[in-house]
Amino acid sequence: MISLRNSLRPVNRLPPEVIALCASFVSHTDPRPIVSLTHVCRYWRKAITSSPRNWTSIGSEWPQLVPLCLERTGVAPLTIDITVSDTEWDTIFLDALLPHTSRIAHLTLTGYPSIEVLANVIPSFFASTIHTLTSLKLQQSAEPLEPFPASAPPTFPLSWGLSKLKSLCLTRTPLYPALRSITSLVELKLVGYTTPFQFGKFIGFLRSNPDLELVVLDIQFVETPASVFTSRIVPLVCLCQLSFTCAHAIDAKGLISSISFPRGVLLEVFGSETNQETDICSFLPSPPTTIRKLLTPITTIKHQDAPTGELHLFGNNSRFSFRSSNPSPNRTFGFSPFTTTTVREFHTNVNPYHKNLLLPLSQLPALETLVLIDVTSFSTHALSFLADEPVLCPSLKTIAFLDCNLGPTIIKELGEVVARRKNSVAAWLHRVVIVHRAGKLPNHTLLHQLRQFVPRVDVGIGELPDLS
Repeated sequence: MISLRNSLRPVNRLPPEVIALCASFVSHTDPRPIVSLTHVCRYWRKAITSSPRNWTSIGSEWPQLVPLCLERTGVAPLTIDITVSDTEWDTIFLDALLPHTSRIAHLTLTGYPSIEVLANVIPSFFASTIHTLTSLKLQQSAEPLEPFPASAPPTFPLSWGLSKLKSLCLTRTPLYPALRSITSLVELKLVGYTTPFQFGKFIGFLRSNPDLELVVLDIQFVETPASVFTSRIVPLVCLCQLSFTCAHAIDAKGLISSISFPRGVLLEVFGSETNQETDICSFLPSPPTTIRKLLTPITTIKHQDAPTGELHLFGNNSRFSFRSSNPSPNRTFGFSPFTTTTVREFHTNVNPYHKNLLLPLSQLPALETLVLIDVTSFSTHALSFLADEPVLCPSLKTIAFLDCNLGPTIIKELGEVVARRKNSVAAWLHRVVIVHRAGKLPNHTLLHQLRQFVPRVDVGIGELPDLS
């Protein structure tokens, strides 16, 4: 009776495949939270345990669960995460895993000072044959003296098959000859290096992997003569994203000049010296011809002054992002190296009354939409410059307020802007968009006053709508 009543519940009318899929959303890397779901009822237990994808993530942090996971995975590819300190004194994990190493597709090794130490701690696993690897992550605790060693140590796992490797993530790990021989990479991440890389060797490594789609670099290069760049252009026709996440010095200029980028790519730069303000020009080639060609025409600029100091340029399906870890409160807008006569949309969190906003607006003659983000308080006459100087933004038609604190003063000033621009040569400001976060409802009295001045007022909660 209890079993029949349970089978009539709406959730148990779902197919077992749906129940198993919902369980996989609980955790992608740790099956322990999924175990409690198998105790709900017999139907859930059968559906979840019969799905191998829920049990393929195996880590050394929970060795007691490993035999059960391996039993339920069947012949599915495995995702293995090994922290060397966990396996140094406990052999339960490795004893259960070794018969199944031929099924490893994704492997992560962390918490070891060098390859030699790793081979001594887990020699049996290190000598295993793995021919199904598609993703490899190696994270050393100590940085090597030579990022590109001429030869690998005798203990390097030559039995690991790397011919099918698609994703390689190295943290403070040398690029051994066996790794440099890979030609099938789609994703490459090099993180945590302060020892300079040889530019020529790194360019050669990129050249041997023409199908790269994602490259994330936290490295710096040995200075290379500018004449070398032009003769070593690397065509990465599939590249979707190139990110420099280095917090210390990095020669982004040379690398950008040495790569032929496809349309639609995202170039992302984050960086700053510890006690030195970083300017966007310091990371660009001179002149920034490559990026100009990718972005032309620029249609949207998004700028955030504080606390992160971000600048995002959108154009021609490509994007350039610059983030500074040490923003200055008096920073001027850094898009001067680019042609901005085609920009239609500008996002900023700078108070409209601030003098730093007048300069960028004067460089955007085709601006149609101005988006003000998270302005907590508007000064008196904050928007008066749009009424006093209509030539400043002659094409402006829309002002959007994203999570801003609007009061009666700013509503009245918007009315003056609409009236004065209506009688000038400038475009008629006819649309105001107000977007609030959930729980912050707009003042309906102010909205009623605003609708008396502006023909169209859009109010929403959540993300900023498409303003095109």
